[in-house]
Amino acid sequence: MISVEPVARPGAPLARRNPVAKLAAALVFSLVLIATLDPVAPAIAIAIELVVLPLFGVRYRMLARRAWPLLASAGGILVTLVLFAADRSGRVLVEAGPILVTEGVLLTALGLVLRMLAVALPGILVFATTDPTDLADALIQNAKAPARFAIGALAAFRLVPLLEQEWRMISMARRARGVDAGRNPVAKVRLFVSTAFALLVGAIRRGTRLAVAMDARGFDAGIPRTVARRQRFTRADGLLVAGAAVLAGAALAVSVALGTFRPLIG
Repeated sequence: MISVEPVARPGAPLARRNPVAKLAAALVFSLVLIATLDPVAPAIAIAIELVVLPLFGVRYRMLARRAWPLLASAGGILVTLVLFAADRSGRVLVEAGPILVTEGVLLTALGLVLRMLAVALPGILVFATTDPTDLADALIQNAKAPARFAIGALAAFRLVPLLEQEWRMISMARRARGVDAGRNPVAKVRLFVSTAFALLVGAIRRGTRLAVAMDARGFDAGIPRTVARRQRFTRADGLLVAGAAVLAGAALAVSVALGTFRPLIG
């Protein structure tokens, strides 16, 4: 079952930091890495993320369980770019019939895949170590986000586990009516698309009802709201954001020093 609850040890040094600080650190760390196309900087960033993982109280096995769709998509992107990229510049590494892998194609594909992983992993760490309620409270108190937005995002997070249940119910209902793809791959794709569309329609309806119910309870009244759980932004939280910026800058500096830096613009 899909879960949005934190999976980290609550006492881990970085897991107990302010949710806004963790979110800001992830954004700073990710945005700096977007500036380059080379594979060196994101590879260093991934190594840094894996080294600090125990400080977040997350096990490597748990991270793999949460990030396996990302890893699968990264592998698919790598194979697709290597096989079908238009630019075949550089030294030829592999040539087998229609398959031609050059040094330029491999570096470009690795740079894209590693950058995607380096940008996505901080977000996974944030949401794996943060309770959604604490995140909504911190957004309202520390980031001064509108209560309507923060509480609406919290409600959306709480509805995520229902998507898996809804998918199973739709699948079982169709199977009970004799709608089954069998071993036909084309029929499986068509059934998947139709089930996903039905799930999307149901999610929109549920979201609309939830929005109306929240408005009826005064979530958009414009009256200043009180808070029951104080979220304090301490000096340690500021150091976390600053440390993320320094580490990301160090990864870029190593890339520049090695002569592999390829700016995104220019």
